[in-house]
Amino acid sequence: MTIPLAIAMGDSAGIGPEITAKAWSARELHALAPFFAVGDPRAVEKVWDGPLVRISDPAEAADVFADALPVIALGDAGEVLPGSPDVDSARCALQSLELASGLTRSGAASALVTGPVSKAQLYRIGFTYPGQTEFVAERCGVASENTVMMLAGPTLRVVPITVHVPLAEVPHLISLELIVAKARVTARGLHRNFGIEKPRLAFAGLNPHAGESGAIGREEIDILAPAIEQLRAEGIDAVGPFAADTMFHARARAGYDAALCLYHDQALIPIKTLHFDDGVNTTLGLPIVRTSPDHGTAFGIAGRDEANPGAMIAAIRMAAAQAERRLEATVGTP
Repeated sequence: MTIPLAIAMGDSAGIGPEITAKAWSARELHALAPFFAVGDPRAVEKVWDGPLVRISDPAEAADVFADALPVIALGDAGEVLPGSPDVDSARCALQSLELASGLTRSGAASALVTGPVSKAQLYRIGFTYPGQTEFVAERCGVASENTVMMLAGPTLRVVPITVHVPLAEVPHLISLELIVAKARVTARGLHRNFGIEKPRLAFAGLNPHAGESGAIGREEIDILAPAIEQLRAEGIDAVGPFAADTMFHARARAGYDAALCLYHDQALIPIKTLHFDDGVNTTLGLPIVRTSPDHGTAFGIAGRDEANPGAMIAAIRMAAAQAERRLEATVGTP
């Protein structure tokens, strides 16, 4: 990669600065592509005593990356207190996300990696999006319904079709149209970003035992089965719906490239059980590559040198691989 990746470090009071710095320290061990961080350098210096250099242009990152962590510094973000989030740390997180997203959209960065944020703190400063995914999608000019949040680890990829909504609302939100739209984006994203020629999609049922042929719910019969039939008619390899409790053991996972689930925990419990320290959140359907560690701010351990950088390292590696795959596809296009 000749163009560096951009890392929005997230909430300066969380573990984002620490895992970014630790990822740089492990750059040679994991053969990480050059990257630069966007945020408050003081947040890094509070939790890490390694070499850091302030840069003003992403193009400078490659020249200094071998010797120091390059950081594009934001303006005054208030006092930095690891483990003590406030409106200042939230503003820093939002400014970091805004700038890193813009640099990636402009082509100055090859991909965007977003550190963990506190939505509760962001809401205090007027943030109106369900999460960073929707914010980045809007900045890229893509409607959120045309994007997909995929959680990916070495042995499992999952897509929650509904995300941050109350469980009681899920049966009213799922529809044939929504399922088909999310599946199309997933299939395209697996091909474009992961290089899978013919992606295999497996659908989880909403109800226990996938509704037991209608005995304990009809969503599988009335919504999921017709959606899968339509996808197959379009040439997408879609199967199911299956009982969710039988979909995630090793033999079952070998039969698909992504599991599409109906609600948040149905997707995130298996991925976090299997890949808590190396799971990656990636957004499909964007004109840019975006990944994120699949964990939160962990304010409780911020500043204690206890944060595991595994998920950040995995997010950087996945972002670089997706960006390179897209570049190769573009160069190879007549």
